[in-house]
Amino acid sequence: MKLNEVLKNIHPIKIVGDAEVEITGVNIDSRRIKAGHLFIAMKGTQVDGHQFIAKAIELGGKSILCEDLPEPVGGVTYVQVASTEDAAGKVATLFYGDPSRKLKLVGVTGTNGKTTIATLLYNMFRKFGHKVGLLSTVCNYVDDQPIPADHTTPDPIELNELLAKMVEAGCEYAFMECSSHAIHQKRIGGLKFAGGLFTNLTRDHLDYHKTFENYRNAKKAFFDGLPKDAFAITNADDKNGMVMVQNTKATVKTYSTRTLADFRARILECHFEGMYLEIDGREVGVQFIGKFNVSNILAVYGAAVMLGKKPEDILLVLSTLHSVSGRLEPIRSPEGFTAIVDYAHTPDALANVLNAIHEVLDGKGHVITVCGAGGNRDKGKRPLMAQEAVRQSDRVIITSDNPRFEEPQAIINDMLAGLNDQQLRKVISIVDRKEAIRTACMMAKRGDVVLVAGKGHEDYQEIKGVKHHFDDKEVLHDIFKA
Repeated sequence: MKLNEVLKNIHPIKIVGDAEVEITGVNIDSRRIKAGHLFIAMKGTQVDGHQFIAKAIELGGKSILCEDLPEPVGGVTYVQVASTEDAAGKVATLFYGDPSRKLKLVGVTGTNGKTTIATLLYNMFRKFGHKVGLLSTVCNYVDDQPIPADHTTPDPIELNELLAKMVEAGCEYAFMECSSHAIHQKRIGGLKFAGGLFTNLTRDHLDYHKTFENYRNAKKAFFDGLPKDAFAITNADDKNGMVMVQNTKATVKTYSTRTLADFRARILECHFEGMYLEIDGREVGVQFIGKFNVSNILAVYGAAVMLGKKPEDILLVLSTLHSVSGRLEPIRSPEGFTAIVDYAHTPDALANVLNAIHEVLDGKGHVITVCGAGGNRDKGKRPLMAQEAVRQSDRVIITSDNPRFEEPQAIINDMLAGLNDQQLRKVISIVDRKEAIRTACMMAKRGDVVLVAGKGHEDYQEIKGVKHHFDDKEVLHDIFKA
C-alpha cells in the first residue's frame, strides 16, 4: 500500500519526501520495524517515540509519522501531524483494510464486568454457530485460536491486525473490552462499532487519570463516538449510567435489576452452584452467583437481543455458560469449606464479591478474605480495599498482590493505615502470598468461605519487573492435596 493511501483519514501539517512510497508494514515499536515499514513516533506516558526515529530508519523504515520533524535523512519520507496518538488508529485501520467494518464489533467499557461480559458474548455467539473474535484481559481469540493478551486493549496497530485476522478467518462478530486507557489514548480510533455496553463506574486507575471526572469522561468518550446505526446499552442501576449515553448518536437501551428498564431481571434462588433468575418475565437457571453477575448477564442478554437473536434462544444458551476463569470461581476443599478465587482488585469489585458470598451463606458460615493491592498503581484505593475487606469478612489476611517495583510491606502498610484499632483486631498481614492463602485455609472450618481476591486468572506475580509463576488456583489445589 502507498503511504498517501494510509493518510486519507488524517490531515498532515507537512510531508517531506515521497508520499507515493510503498508501505510494507506499520508499527509504533521501533524494535519491530522492518524494511519498508512506516514508523509512528508516539509520545507515550513512559517514553517518547521520537527518540527512536533514527533506530527505525536504521532497521529499514522508509517513512516516519511524527509530531516534531527531525533532521531529514535522504530516501526517508516524513509526515508531520498534530497528534500521532490521534493518527495511529486511523492509519492502522486503513493499512489493515478497515476490518471493523467487515464484522459486527461490540465494545464493553466500565470499571468491573468487562471481561465477563465480553467473554460470555464470545462464548454465546460461538454456541449460536458463528465464527467470533474476542479481545479481552484474559486472552484474545480469533475464532478458536487463542492469542495471549498483554493489555486489556492492544495498541492500535496490534488491534487492527487482530481484527484483520478475524475477518480473514471468517468471523462475523467480535467482542472487545475497551479500557479507559485505550479510549483516552485513542487506541480504538478509526474503528467502527456496531454497539457499546456500559457496566458500572467506581474508583480505579486514578494514578493515570488523576481525577474521577477524567476517568468518567474517558469512558463516556467511547459512547460519544458511536455512530447513529449502533446501539448503546447502559446500566440504569449505576448513577453514571445515563451520563454515559447523554451525548451518543446510537440507539440507547437500558438494563436494571432494580428499576424500570428495557431489560430487567431478578433473583429467584441463589446457591454457590448458581442462580435461578427471571429475565424479562422468563425463568432461567444460570451457573453464576451474585447480584453484580445478574447485571453482567442482563448486559449480555441485551446485546444479543440488539444483535438480532431471539430471547428464548438467548436464555437457552445462557443456561449452559460458565463463569470466566478467575471470576468468582469456587473450589471445594476436602474439609468442607469453599475457596473462591476472584480478580476483584478495586474496592467496589471486592464489595460485590463479598456481597455475593453473603447472599449464598445467609449467615451460616464465616468469611476469611485474602487480599492485597498492586504496586505502582492508584495508592488511594489501598486503604479502601482494606476497609471493604474488613467490613464484610470475619477475618482478613492482607498480603502481596503484584508489588511490581514497590516494597510489598510498604503496600501492606498503606492498606493497614485505613483501619482503626477495632478493625485491626480482625486483620493479620503476611507478605508471602502462598503462606497467606495456606493460613486462611487453616483457619477455615466446614461451611466457611475463603475468598482469595486480586489476581483471579493471572498465573504470575510481578516483582521488581520480573514475572514469577504464581497461580492462586494452583496454590489452593496443592494445599488441599497436602
